[in-house]
Amino acid sequence: MMLKDLILQKKKAVLERWFQLVLETYPIDSVRFLKHEKNRFANPVGNTIFQEIGNIFEELLHGMDSADISIFLDRVVRIRAVQDFSPSRALQFIFDLKNVIREELGDELRNHSILTEYLKFESRIDKLAMLSFDIYMKCREQIYESRVNEVKNKVSGLLKRSDLIYEISEEAPDLQR
Repeated sequence: MMLKDLILQKKKAVLERWFQLVLETYPIDSVRFLKHEKNRFANPVGNTIFQEIGNIFEELLHGMDSADISIFLDRVVRIRAVQDFSPSRALQFIFDLKNVIREELGDELRNHSILTEYLKFESRIDKLAMLSFDIYMKCREQIYESRVNEVKNKVSGLLKRSDLIYEISEEAPDLQR
């Protein structure tokens, strides 16, 4: 039996445990809501995370197309980038998948050929983590740029109201004559 077959046999347990580990990064009250509220409109965060980790998992198993997996990762990482997580905490869910699979496969990993396949699979998870970090940093840059622009606009507005700066309209007379 191949690693892929073993993992597919335990897919439901792997995804449930992985989702649980993601949820454990949130406060207790949030965990209850994220886990039990099944309505995707009432709980878009929990729904998106659960759906996208399933998509990420499928891509990992079936070859890891960079374009597809980037879309799935972006949806989860974008949520975590705007929340009050450190970068390592926000992206911990990627590394948690390794532990979940190790726990689920247990003794099967003692088989040399399965272990060899598993090590290659872990390399794909590591690549996934690097890709996640790139996505996370782009999201954080967008957040910071947005905040800087907001502050600039506020300061500019205050200066205009205080008559400390003036806007020159495009219809202003030519002063170079």
